[in-house]
Amino acid sequence: MDRWLIAGLGNPGPEYAGNRHNAGFMVLDELAARAGGRLKAHKSRAEVCETSAAVLAKPLTYMNLSGGPVKALCDFYKIGPERLIVVHDELDVPYGALRAKLGGGDNGHNGLKSITKVLGTRDYLRVRFGIGRPPGRMDPASFVLRDFATMERKDLPFLVDRAADVVESLMARGLETTQNDFHRADLHISGPPR
Repeated sequence: MDRWLIAGLGNPGPEYAGNRHNAGFMVLDELAARAGGRLKAHKSRAEVCETSAAVLAKPLTYMNLSGGPVKALCDFYKIGPERLIVVHDELDVPYGALRAKLGGGDNGHNGLKSITKVLGTRDYLRVRFGIGRPPGRMDPASFVLRDFATMERKDLPFLVDRAADVVESLMARGLETTQNDFHRADLHISGPPR
């Protein structure tokens, strides 16, 4: 069976670990833990955990250069864009909501911009982890590089867990079923869908 490549986006280094921009890394760590695997350094400038169904990867370049490692992994494992799922933070989705989609624009997200440019296509799956818009006149670039707020952190483990569920659902059941199950279940933050 063809494997998937799951790329969780973030910035490397402990100073970024709790940032909103690192939601993709958090979800990737959860998926690796579920698989009982460990992320190990790979020559593609990423940390990788291989499972029978997927290659889980965290690009170790900064966000705006994520495309290089993603392309190197696609080439190394012979995985096409149609089997790529990118997990990333999303300003245009409210905190507490998760969205799965295929293709589309990058909404100013530098990680997506880099991946689309290097792959030469927008047609890959995305799991959009809602972080909401910054308050007042705060610059979005500053907002994404801040840690989740105290109230948000309370629900963060649950949301990371749900985002990992979305990734697994995309691999097992496809986009349409996943959207039907998870888009109507905007948590806010009451528990699993009924």
